[in-house]
Amino acid sequence: MTSTAPEARQGQDAGEPHGEEPASWQQRLRRFGHSPRPGIGLRERLVPPFTRPGIQLWAVLGISPPMAQRLVRWSAWGGPLLVALVAGVLRFWNLGSPHALIFDETYYAKDSWALINQGYEGDWPKDIDKLILKDPSQVDIPVDPGYVVHPPVGKWIIGLGEQLFGFTPFGWRFMVAVLGTLSVLMLCRIGRRLFRSTFLGCLAGTLLAVDGLHFVMSRTALLDLVLMFFVLAAFGALLIDRDWARRRLAAALPVDEEGVLRPDAEVAENLRLGWRPWRITAGLMLGLAFATKWNGLYILAAFGLMTVVWDVGARRTAGAVRPYLAVLKRDLLPAFVSTVPVAILTYLASWTGWIVTDKGYYRNWAQTDGRGGSWTWLPDWLRSLWHYEYQVYEFHVNLTSGHTYQSNPWSWIVLGRPVSYFWEEQPGCAASETGKCSREVLAIGTPLLWWAACFALAYVLWRWFFRRDWRAGAIACGVAAGWLPWFFYQERTIFLFYAVVFVPFLCLAVTMMIGAMLGPAAGTGSKQEIGLMTGDPSGERRRTLGAIAAGVLVLLIIWNFIYFWPIYTGTPIPDGSWRDRMWLDTWI
Repeated sequence: MTSTAPEARQGQDAGEPHGEEPASWQQRLRRFGHSPRPGIGLRERLVPPFTRPGIQLWAVLGISPPMAQRLVRWSAWGGPLLVALVAGVLRFWNLGSPHALIFDETYYAKDSWALINQGYEGDWPKDIDKLILKDPSQVDIPVDPGYVVHPPVGKWIIGLGEQLFGFTPFGWRFMVAVLGTLSVLMLCRIGRRLFRSTFLGCLAGTLLAVDGLHFVMSRTALLDLVLMFFVLAAFGALLIDRDWARRRLAAALPVDEEGVLRPDAEVAENLRLGWRPWRITAGLMLGLAFATKWNGLYILAAFGLMTVVWDVGARRTAGAVRPYLAVLKRDLLPAFVSTVPVAILTYLASWTGWIVTDKGYYRNWAQTDGRGGSWTWLPDWLRSLWHYEYQVYEFHVNLTSGHTYQSNPWSWIVLGRPVSYFWEEQPGCAASETGKCSREVLAIGTPLLWWAACFALAYVLWRWFFRRDWRAGAIACGVAAGWLPWFFYQERTIFLFYAVVFVPFLCLAVTMMIGAMLGPAAGTGSKQEIGLMTGDPSGERRRTLGAIAAGVLVLLIIWNFIYFWPIYTGTPIPDGSWRDRMWLDTWI
């Protein structure tokens, strides 16, 4: 087993301790056999290497060094693919059950079917759900346009599954399950890149695979899982872009006569990083997120600021005396152009189906009620779309009607009020003392994972504020971007399942905490690792106790997911067993 604890060798960002460069006299004495104190070189600070399992592990397993090298290479993708395979099996198992339009599927499944077939959402009859479930072939798509309050990308994606597998529960849930599975694969790779450890990357993906909220949302045709997928993809693209930019800086820095990379203010402040395709990819993903639900706009702003701060840290590490000024001159405008305009154009493109038709809701507003005014020089479709968006904004900010399952964002992190998507009571249940069985789909996270995440977030904030760890700052940014904006709308009707957007970052936070529990990987130069390599019993004992504690925590989280499996999947269980799983009164 290997891991990368926060103390392990990592690239440092703005304000983080950079380690000491060997003094000049130490450099001169190297040729005479002088061995300087272990430190982190500039190249490793800019582009940290990935950790590798120690040779002791392969020796215990009886694996030869050449085969061990091949396994390490294969594990970079093999491990994440295996975790994603397990996640996919869980998510696709009996995906069509319950055979019902659960919770807001009653809106999105029908809107997606109309959108994929005619380019705009229709005005569905209120009593059409039963006929859809009984015989969808007898259901006609309404020609009259329907008023909808969310952009179309998420519905296009849901509709693709319906186009492939029909207007059925399996059809409208299929693509969401695909994205849920792919998001587990992405988080494995993102965690690997973030922590420079394949083991910790796969652990982060495993935690996401067994999170109840992510699991339920992956099996339900709602928009929030689609939003989460694009947000996570954007984060991953920005991580790749960060490594790419820092490698470019490292390649441009001078090397001294001993082959050691040296900082250079001239290079660090004036190097143009040029074409950054991964940052453009992030802009595209953020545009798709914004075109799924509007809260993607907050995430666009947060991630845009984060990537600029990363550039500041990279140039400072490379030797820039005035890194903020250097970023202002060299990076700020390209960063803006690569993300914001790309996201806006992506958003507009997502409305193509509405634009090319003349039957969409408010599609002809500019030619009717919107005639005249000072903006007539704009295309009619753009003015009509702007009016539509304004009306939707008014709807969202004034949505204050009460709902049984609404919750305050303060309570989300402790799972104060989950959402029941489906409930059915079945009489004549022989296994129940009351003669009744309960069947429910409850949108709630795996409790032990989320409650552990409360401590993990505190640890992440401590790492960020007091150790200036950029990885902790990135995780905190992901959580804050998906969570904090809802505090501005506490009077609005909002729900716990909105939190699925930042669930991957909670899993990264717990993974980072577990990495600290395990301790640094062998060979990274910390005091504890030196103790392990020299046989120091205190270092070995610390590592063993940390591994036991981490293993127990992960196994408890997996057990907790298995225990709540019936209320994640709508499996009928005796009424008493259902009540045993209602740990808090607010869960009922």
